[in-house]
Amino acid sequence: MKYKLLAAGILAFLSVSTLTAQEQEQGGQDKSLYIKGNALFAPIGILNLGIEKQISPKYTLQGDVFISPWKSFAGHKLQFYSVSAEGRYYFNEAFKHWYVGANLSVAAYNASKWNYWSDAPMTDERGQTFIQSNLYQKGYSIMLGITGGYQFQLSEHWNLDIYATVGTAQSFYKGYDKSTGQRYDFAEKFNKSGEIIPYRGGVMISYKLK
Repeated sequence: MKYKLLAAGILAFLSVSTLTAQEQEQGGQDKSLYIKGNALFAPIGILNLGIEKQISPKYTLQGDVFISPWKSFAGHKLQFYSVSAEGRYYFNEAFKHWYVGANLSVAAYNASKWNYWSDAPMTDERGQTFIQSNLYQKGYSIMLGITGGYQFQLSEHWNLDIYATVGTAQSFYKGYDKSTGQRYDFAEKFNKSGEIIPYRGGVMISYKLK
């Protein structure tokens, strides 16, 4: 039920955004375009780049990519690739101050869950014991959520965008033990899981192209 309500709210937001944008698009005014990079992940070699386009005085569309190429990071797998599309509504005007958005993301990964990074043992229903830090998951996810953020205008061409997204993540994956290469889960094909989680966030440094 909670997933249906979340989806209905996002669809309603997108519908209103589209109608408003179509109405205001006829005004013929200049519309800004920003490119951006996530300063939070860059120091550890994770690439998160985006582009945000104004479509009306208070609405923008953003697309971004997230690439974590680490086959091994602190001894754990951390390969994660995602693309994201987002519609944003600014309470003041586009690219200034508080905003909310509706986000859709898809991701593929070959990574260890954050809660499996310890060396604690784990015993499954068959009586087999695994070391959690040896376990990793390979699969894909579809995520739908709500974004909240704030943009600081640093200068005529530079902005600072602080944001976070929370929503539903529907995941399909296979679990493996890297020490043996064998699966540690029971599913014949993919495991399936659905949960409400924060799945995006950071500090974007934005540069205005026009």
